[in-house]
Amino acid sequence: MVSRMLQALMLVAVMLAITPVYAAEPTLAEKVEMVVWHVDFADPRRLSAMIQSVNNMVTAYQNDLADYDVRIVFVGAGIRFLTRDPLAGTAFAEDAELKGRRAELIQRLEQLRDVQKVKLELCEITRESVNLPKDKIIPGVQPVASGVVRIAELEHRGYAYLKQE
Repeated sequence: MVSRMLQALMLVAVMLAITPVYAAEPTLAEKVEMVVWHVDFADPRRLSAMIQSVNNMVTAYQNDLADYDVRIVFVGAGIRFLTRDPLAGTAFAEDAELKGRRAELIQRLEQLRDVQKVKLELCEITRESVNLPKDKIIPGVQPVASGVVRIAELEHRGYAYLKQE
């Protein structure tokens, strides 16, 4: 009797061990793709390549009918891309290449924001360091107290971290 009970318990234990645990995996309806892109560089060509990568990513998510939360956090030199102000006299001052591409880059960022629902966030430490008034930032950019802290918070919450090289 004890032997049969022990065999039955062992059989149940084996069955539980080999049964997939579906409850631990989020269902397709619950899963949200979460990505944070880090922009701390000044090169307009690099930003252009990153915008294309973000657009490709979001398009792939849309094609898969996946929910997503994609954010771009701008710190340091990245502020150059979120304002039409030349930032003269600052470490992030406009150069000839940015001057020639600024309108196009801002338009593409606005399209990511408005059409693809990508969130744009700017480090307030950076904005304050160049004394740039808030009204000089393109509309729809959300301020964050510290860009690097924001990125760390998002990574801690499960966001994948990406940076264009």
